[in-house]
Amino acid sequence: MRRGSTLAALGTLGSLLACEPANPCSSSDMYLRARFSQRYVGHWVVTRGDTLTLPELGDRFRLTDLTLDTSRVVVGRTCHFRGVLVFAVPRAETLAVTWYGSGEQALIYGWPADLGPFAGIGATRVGDSLVGAVLFDERLGVQVRPGVTARFVAGRAAQRPR
Repeated sequence: MRRGSTLAALGTLGSLLACEPANPCSSSDMYLRARFSQRYVGHWVVTRGDTLTLPELGDRFRLTDLTLDTSRVVVGRTCHFRGVLVFAVPRAETLAVTWYGSGEQALIYGWPADLGPFAGIGATRVGDSLVGAVLFDERLGVQVRPGVTARFVAGRAAQRPR
């Protein structure tokens, strides 16, 4: 009898584990992440922003647009949403990025290493605006003076009449 109940318990445990989604974008944790992220979804146009110059790189950077979408993508063992960053300087370039919203901010990831020592962007909603700053990745070897930031303020892109 004891062996039978042990096998039954293992069978139940196996069934529960089999029900856990293999895709992190289908997990129950994504419900909360999607809810926190909703306030950041949309096309944002930078209205004011710092043009950042890093002496080590010699290039200036200027962000012009952000689009934060709700399409899901697996990143490692977690799930993010898709997004796009548009730069005017140092070259006109559109970068595919991933992002997610937490309780207080949206974190945007996916900068190519050749672009510079950037870890991403941290942004938060302030009224109808998106206010953010470029985050630096010190692991890439570029030392940034304390106080050096590349901050921006963005507003929602105007909807085109249909």
